[in-house]
Amino acid sequence: MRTAEIKRKTNETEILIKLNIGGKGKSNVKSPIGFLAHMLESFAKHGQFDIDANIKGDINVDQHHTVEDTGIVLGEAFKKALGNMGGINRAGYFVFPMDESLSVVAVDISGRPFLNFDAAFKNEKIGDMQSDLIKEFFKGFADSLKASVHVRMLYGDNDHHKAESIFKAFA
Repeated sequence: MRTAEIKRKTNETEILIKLNIGGKGKSNVKSPIGFLAHMLESFAKHGQFDIDANIKGDINVDQHHTVEDTGIVLGEAFKKALGNMGGINRAGYFVFPMDESLSVVAVDISGRPFLNFDAAFKNEKIGDMQSDLIKEFFKGFADSLKASVHVRMLYGDNDHHKAESIFKAFA
């Protein structure tokens, strides 16, 4: 079974993620940022990953450390759970529509971290989350998994739908 448990504790955050890559899409996410929890739950459901996450951070300062470190821990969990990567395709992509929005996400677990993030949001926040931190989440993930991750928002109007189509394509 491809599972991992990763804990990261810094001066700013304390994050524990338990991941089962061969799961059923179940999630239990506790986060001080409701929209981040919603995106991780969507990611788990659409990727058929089981994710338990307990996320704590210094959001009284700002959300940056919490969101970025969550991406880092999730990437580390995938790296550990994949082990020698036997029996998987190294690279893949998915196109996901969310109402009026359409996103493409491609991932190559190449051992070379890289992020290309081509998405723009109209509003400073989506729900309670700073929209510019979505890129930071993916940067943390790509760096810690050592994967090339390309995110492209082809079009969309509603920021919530745009973000959700990105996370669902990522799944």
